[in-house]
Amino acid sequence: MAVMYKLRQEKNPKSKFKGQWYARAIAIETVDTATIANIMQQNCTVKKADILAVIAELIDVLKDQLQNSKSVRLDGLGTFRIGIKTKPALTAEDFNVTKNVVGTHVLFRPQAKVNKDKTRNKALLDGCRVQELPLNMIEKKKKKNNTPVPTPGH
Repeated sequence: MAVMYKLRQEKNPKSKFKGQWYARAIAIETVDTATIANIMQQNCTVKKADILAVIAELIDVLKDQLQNSKSVRLDGLGTFRIGIKTKPALTAEDFNVTKNVVGTHVLFRPQAKVNKDKTRNKALLDGCRVQELPLNMIEKKKKKNNTPVPTPGH
């Protein structure tokens, strides 16, 4: 299988790339935790219920560790940490958490391997292929949503 894409045309009149075409990755479906657990159960001797229990506990522990100002590295996957968004204060003394911190978010850095030529291979992208979304999938989506889907050059 491959990562599917659709072509889109830049329509922003202020863009220097107006009229040009570019690819956007398309997710053809969403796979939930139960489906992941079913696939994992087929690939090993652990049962689905045990996998679901481990995933649930992983989420709880990950949340707890992140909220204790730790970064969490899952080998083969990557590292998670919490970032904050703030408004500036004129001086350090004027900075107030309640007034200046406006949000939090999770940052994820995929695990990467540095090659001899100094390029980096991200673990989750190793062997990734890209191909255009087949027209029949576009037509199915169009019928399902009952909305026209632009298809360039076809």
